[in-house]
Amino acid sequence: MADSIVSETARVSPGAPEISRLRLPLHWLGVAPFFVFALLFLILPTIGLIAGAFKNAAGDYTLDNIIALSQPKLAAAYWVSIQISFVSAVLGALIGLAMAVAVVRGGLPPWLRSATLTFSGVASNFAGVPLAFSFIATLGRLGVATILLRDIFGINIYSLGFSIFSFWGLILTYLYFQIPLMIVIITPAVDGLKKEWGEAAATLGATNWQYWRMVVIPVLWPSFLGTTVLLFANAFGAVATAYALTGPSLNIVPIQLFAQIRGDVLYNPNLGYALAFGMIVITGLANLFYILFQRRAERWLK
Repeated sequence: MADSIVSETARVSPGAPEISRLRLPLHWLGVAPFFVFALLFLILPTIGLIAGAFKNAAGDYTLDNIIALSQPKLAAAYWVSIQISFVSAVLGALIGLAMAVAVVRGGLPPWLRSATLTFSGVASNFAGVPLAFSFIATLGRLGVATILLRDIFGINIYSLGFSIFSFWGLILTYLYFQIPLMIVIITPAVDGLKKEWGEAAATLGATNWQYWRMVVIPVLWPSFLGTTVLLFANAFGAVATAYALTGPSLNIVPIQLFAQIRGDVLYNPNLGYALAFGMIVITGLANLFYILFQRRAERWLK
């Protein structure tokens, strides 16, 4: 009897591992919607865009679209876009860092820190057509701030050369989401500065400036550079805001992209794909540098 039970167990047990192997990994179901969304709206469109950049209107593979990016107008569009992204990233990083240091280590009321971080989390994602309309309504020729400055203080900013539809106008608009994004990302790094470091520096007779120059700046430098690079990529990829605000008046890559894909005169979708491919390369390199700087920053703050 015992032998029959053992033999039955031996006969059944080999199948048990197979049943366990057939079980679905249920712990992956929670992140399945993310992967599906990323596949449908990020990975597959990117693959199609890259493939379209190397095809002509007949569907044949070619390098003509990539070579066409060296045309003076398109090369100038990339250069202007790089300038706008660089200036907005540097200004946003410097202002955002100053604000983060002020709310974290400046001795301000605790409610101000929570309010600043909450607003920054919302404002960093506010872009596109609503942001462009807000700035037109505020700083356009008939905007609220423009009229107040003209009627109350006698300052006509448009007579002085300012225009919300210009190079600096677009930078000013970008700063609305660049500064909050800097605050959100750099605040954990500022929080990582240990109070013991300042106390040790003071004990050794270091001045406040020496403490910042020899301790704080070297520690925050990788995080600052990494976030600045991320802000550059963020501004360079801001298509809807630039298109809604400036239209065809400013020669930047997003405007040229729309002109090639949806324009009536310059309609060349494959050249538009090549323009977008160039943007992907630039933003991809920027994000790569961001990851490298962040890894170095994490080593400092451990």
